[in-house]
Amino acid sequence: MNPLRLEVLVEVPFQDVDMMSVAWHGHYAKYFEAARGALLRRLNYDYQQMRESGVLWPVVECYIKYLRPARYGQELRVVGEILEYENRLKLGFEIFDAGTGEKLTKGHTVQVAVDAISGELMFASPDALIQRIERLLAEPNQ
Repeated sequence: MNPLRLEVLVEVPFQDVDMMSVAWHGHYAKYFEAARGALLRRLNYDYQQMRESGVLWPVVECYIKYLRPARYGQELRVVGEILEYENRLKLGFEIFDAGTGEKLTKGHTVQVAVDAISGELMFASPDALIQRIERLLAEPNQ
């Protein structure tokens, strides 16, 4: 098991679809966010802990490759994984049909660390993130 990878389930709600019952392309970032949030909560470093550590993490890049449409009522399995964390936070995502396993979408996001007080870009990830990831990687049964 990779401790830097997890899955969440998301159902495509009515308000996310167009007249053809297909999920609007912009909502896929929201599905990615469900997995990103779960990953960071696993580290105990979600938005609240980020603010408390004095670091902001704006998204500076979002890439989405649409392979197949997601549709109203479809249950999605969103897989998120921390790919890089030493100088930036790069997370990879894949979205699958939860029933068939068919891959629908893939992509990634990149976030950078910014000092909350000065607004200056930090060229290395802060210890608050590095230590949490190293602790998780060192846990037994990983």
